[in-house]
Amino acid sequence: MTVPTEIRKRAIALVEQLPGESLTIALEFLEALSNEASKVSETALVEPEEKALVQIIQHQLSLEDQTRLAYLRQQNETGEITQTEHQELIAYVDRTESQDVERAEALIQLARIRFL
Repeated sequence: MTVPTEIRKRAIALVEQLPGESLTIALEFLEALSNEASKVSETALVEPEEKALVQIIQHQLSLEDQTRLAYLRQQNETGEITQTEHQELIAYVDRTESQDVERAEALIQLARIRFL
């Protein structure tokens, strides 16, 4: 077994053990690495399964949703959030956490396809 393969297996094992709050931080770091790698290897993507996984990994909230979420977070931090806004914020947080999990799973699958 090559050293890079061992390192990748270890990284996957560590990601699978992370609690939710740490998973988000790890995901952001992995996304940054993935974005850099995808710039180099976009032409290497030939398998439909890989393309689908990359789309999941790169998915982001719409600009409108990002703006609304930022507003709700600011309202929450300043204590000026209404009950309705608070429920909306919780829904956004739940949605983004779910998408973070999907992205992490897609990253793991893509790593397995490409490197194992």
